[in-house]
Amino acid sequence: MTTLKGSQKKYLRGLANPLKPVVFIGKEGLTPQVINAIDEALATQELIKVRFLEFKEEKKELNRDIEKKGHCILAGMIGHVAIFYRQHPDKEKRKIRLP
Repeated sequence: MTTLKGSQKKYLRGLANPLKPVVFIGKEGLTPQVINAIDEALATQELIKVRFLEFKEEKKELNRDIEKKGHCILAGMIGHVAIFYRQHPDKEKRKIRLP
């Protein structure tokens, strides 16, 4: 999966509404440990929130880096919180069915 339609992104943003951020980008920025945390969270949850505590001005560039390094798609950005989605490779273990 490389892109999402607008309606699919809207659907994912709705699903993400009650979720709490699981990864925080702090003063160290986008370190390998942060990328690992994002990768692990996406492997188990498919849809996660990432909160920017620092680097708020550079969040667009950092989101592109997260998409590339985490092999995921940015579903939306609300304030300083980004919503990322990566479909589980095993069809049996997928929790989210996109419309």
